Amino acid sequence: MIVGIDLGGMSAKAACLHGGALSGKSRMKTDAAASPEATAHILAELAREAVRAAGYDFSEAEGIGIGSPGVIDSERGVVVNWSNFGWSNVPLAQLVSRETGKQVFVSNDANVAALGEAEFGAGKNYRNSIMLTIGTGIGGGIILDGKLFEGGKSAGAELGHTVIVQGGELCTCGRRGCFERYASASALVRYTREEMAENKKSLLWRFAKTPDAADGSTVFRAMKEGDGGARRAFERFIAALGEGIANFANIFRPQAVILGGGVSAEGETLLAPLRAYVLPRLYVSADYAPIDLVAAALGNDAGLFGAAKYAADRLS
Repeated sequence: MIVGIDLGGMSAKAACLHGGALSGKSRMKTDAAASPEATAHILAELAREAVRAAGYDFSEAEGIGIGSPGVIDSERGVVVNWSNFGWSNVPLAQLVSRETGKQVFVSNDANVAALGEAEFGAGKNYRNSIMLTIGTGIGGGIILDGKLFEGGKSAGAELGHTVIVQGGELCTCGRRGCFERYASASALVRYTREEMAENKKSLLWRFAKTPDAADGSTVFRAMKEGDGGARRAFERFIAALGEGIANFANIFRPQAVILGGGVSAEGETLLAPLRAYVLPRLYVSADYAPIDLVAAALGNDAGLFGAAKYAADRLS
C-alpha cells in the first residue's frame, strides 16, 4: 500500500493506493504563510489520516508520493520554486520523511496527474500519451513508452509555456505568446468577455449578467442556444488549443492526447471540433499514425493515483 498526496495552494488531499484502487481519501487545509516545516507536518498528519481512514496501520505504508505545484527536482525531492508559497529549494521529501519515517518521493503535480491517467484512467490503453490540464493555465504531462518523461533536472514537459504567437500576450513566466495565454480556461473567458463587449445583444449576456460574471461554461451554454458570438469565442479557443496540440503531436506523436480540467467535462462538444482542427494539420497522416483526443477519466483523483504510482515505481 502506497500513500499518494496531491498538494495544492489551499488544501492537500491524500489517499491509499492498493490493488489499483484508492481508499481513505482525506483532505486538510494548507496555508501559504506556513513554513515548509509546518506544511510537511500537515502532510505527514494527512498521510496518517488517510491510512487510518483506509483501515490500515501506518506501518503497512510502503512509501509516500507527493504531487506538488512548481518546479520540482524529483531526483532529490526538492521543490526548486513554487511562487504561490514563496518556496525556493525546499527539501520537501526529506521534511516529510523526517515526520513519517517513510521514503517520500516528489514530482510536479501535472506530471503525476498524467501518470495517473496513463496508468489507471483514460490513457491506460496507450503506451504514449500527453495530458493537458486546462485551467487558469495549462499543465502538461508526457508519457513515453509507458514511462513519465520529466526532462533534465525534472524541468521538462512545461507544455503551457511553449510559444504559439511570437511577440504575443505577456505570460506570467515572462515570455510572450505562450500556449496557455491563448488556450487555457482563462483565455476562453477572455474571449467570452470580448464578445460580450462587442455585442450587447449576444445571448452570452443571458448566462453572464456582466462580463466579470462570465466563466468557462458561459460560452458552451450560449453556443447551445445558437449564439454567434459564443461560437466565435469558442472557435478562437479551439484554434489556439488545436495549434498547440498539433505541435506536440508532431514532436512526440502520442497515441492519445488527454484533456483534463473543467472544460473537459464538455465532452464531445469540445473534442469533436478539436479533432476536426488537429487531425488534418498533422505532419504525418493520422491514417498512418492515429491520435485519439479524449477526456480525462479520473477527475480530481488523477493526482492521487499518479503520486502513489510515482512512489511505487521508485520503490520497486
